[in-house]
Amino acid sequence: MQIRRTTLKDLPELMRIFNYAQRYLASLNIDQWQDGYPDGNRILTDIENKESFVVENEQQDIIATFMFTTTSEPTYNEIDGGWVTSVKAKYGVIHRIAAGENCTIKGIGSKIINHCEAILKEQKVGSLRIDTHKDNLGMQHILKKLQYQYCGIITLKGGATRLAFEKLV
Repeated sequence: MQIRRTTLKDLPELMRIFNYAQRYLASLNIDQWQDGYPDGNRILTDIENKESFVVENEQQDIIATFMFTTTSEPTYNEIDGGWVTSVKAKYGVIHRIAAGENCTIKGIGSKIINHCEAILKEQKVGSLRIDTHKDNLGMQHILKKLQYQYCGIITLKGGATRLAFEKLV
């Protein structure tokens, strides 16, 4: 597997992956991403900001995508709980991990997170933060396996809540 930055020509494939992820979450009765999020404009912004990445298999087919940044996340400024590091500390953030059909149980999530941790180590950024839906047990399992610490609950702009995790890298 190879990870690279997303290009504009990748957008149709990313939208297929996100559409599949929305259907997959719905099949598990998880209401995450059931409101049309993420849409093409959100992904275009990620691409323009150079924060969108794809995972390719050996045949260079895109099998997953994610957003990764070291820009602070405004919704992380307030948490019902407490972060491992200071609210003002520099940290990395992963959002919008999605795998394509037939790729959801292949260790891709762990590989993505490990890749981002390695980048943060190189950049001497101390931690990685991530949030997930309370019913997304698959992502919670990955985070537990990778030794992420549950920190509390954050609230998104629209009022939805997410479980927040952090790990020192």
